[in-house]
Amino acid sequence: MSSRLRRPLRVTLAALLLSAFVVAGLLLAFVGAPVVAKDEAKEETLKGKITCAKCDLGTADKCHTVIKVGDKVYYFDDKATGKYHKEICKEPKDGTVTGTVKKDGDKMVVTVSKVEFK
Repeated sequence: MSSRLRRPLRVTLAALLLSAFVVAGLLLAFVGAPVVAKDEAKEETLKGKITCAKCDLGTADKCHTVIKVGDKVYYFDDKATGKYHKEICKEPKDGTVTGTVKKDGDKMVVTVSKVEFK
């Protein structure tokens, strides 16, 4: 092949490669978008035993309000733990907690919007 034919071939291959990367990037952006959307917090209702992580469960160094649902423990957000803690610290109560749940490190944290004791 002469050098005159190689140059357009290189340019064509470079353009094809660049186009492939652009298409791959767009595909990842559109396919990855639903995965990100699923991470958005939605309100959930948890039913279980509302108690103290330190005094009742022995899983914390200081008092913190939690709801235990089966084997899972959901920690109240900082604002709600203070608001509801006096009622459950020494005496756990069955109840329902409504709020948004997210993972924070190794803990599940519920941002509480409503608490009902039975």
